[in-house]
Amino acid sequence: MSFGARLLDLLTGHALTMMISLGHRTGLFDAAAQGPATSAELAGRAGLAERYVREWLGAVVTGGIMEYDPASGRYTLPAEHAEFLTGERARNVGPTALMLGSLDAVLPEVAAGFRSGDGVEYAQYVTATEGRMGGSWRHIYDEHLVDGFVGGVPGLTERLRAGARALDLGCGTGHAITVLASAFPAAEFVGLDIAPEAIAAAEAERAELALSNARFAVGDAADPLPGGPFDVVFAFDAIHDQQRPDVVLGRVRDALAPDGVFVMVDAKFASAVEDNLDNTYAPMAYAISTLFCVPSTLARGEEALGAVWGVETATRMLAEAGFCQVTVLDSPRPQNCVYVCRTAEVDHCEG
Repeated sequence: MSFGARLLDLLTGHALTMMISLGHRTGLFDAAAQGPATSAELAGRAGLAERYVREWLGAVVTGGIMEYDPASGRYTLPAEHAEFLTGERARNVGPTALMLGSLDAVLPEVAAGFRSGDGVEYAQYVTATEGRMGGSWRHIYDEHLVDGFVGGVPGLTERLRAGARALDLGCGTGHAITVLASAFPAAEFVGLDIAPEAIAAAEAERAELALSNARFAVGDAADPLPGGPFDVVFAFDAIHDQQRPDVVLGRVRDALAPDGVFVMVDAKFASAVEDNLDNTYAPMAYAISTLFCVPSTLARGEEALGAVWGVETATRMLAEAGFCQVTVLDSPRPQNCVYVCRTAEVDHCEG
């Protein structure tokens, strides 16, 4: 009975995740944050059909997301709830809920992969998620990239201010580059990604912001990295999704200047399942990895690391790639850590 109740909680959580996705997609949470409203008033604010809104309200009220006053017939989104459901900020779970709901569309292909061992092409994820796979990271970059991820690495802010040359490996739609290029106008930034559609979106944002110190290129990170040597190479949640991460790490090492630094932001987990049992973020990370990271990598014909490759595996692979000084730092987000990697003292490391 206890496990049955647990399963009901899980199924209810999935259903409410879809309701959160709908609320984010349709603007209902932003409309509700304006103040208490009847279903008709809320529908009017959001420009939606009242009958749909009324049923959605039933789900989010009974699910403890919003509140209802029967006397006035009005629904309220508490301010402390709105903090996690509205606005262009990292703690808004709407983009993550939208992405998780979109992954349902690839379940048949993933299930087929369980039987055949084949992967799922990345293009199918782009279609299923409407290009929203990295939506939550845009807000994370806005809030944490400059002061948190970069600011937490000793000396890195000063180096970028002084005009360093930097590469973002697996840059996706390039928002990290535009944030950095805006914050450090003396530095030069290059973004590299294998997806032409992502680079097109990155270039469009760069042009809109008129950033002259940023550029983007389509390329495979397993090939020699163009434009080096670089003072800094960044990789944000990207290495574990590479077809040949060992080769890519070697390319990063080769592309760095002698005193260069590789800054890798990735998931903060242990490599062994038993060491993640008490980590509240682990179930979602393993699930996303099952639905996206592993299938999309297997589609390119290699054994997939997965999102939960862990600190132990990451540090071992970095050392094997020639990074003899690896420091693992906490990040502004408990889900991530920052690897600061240098190639100095190679002879000592190899000996």
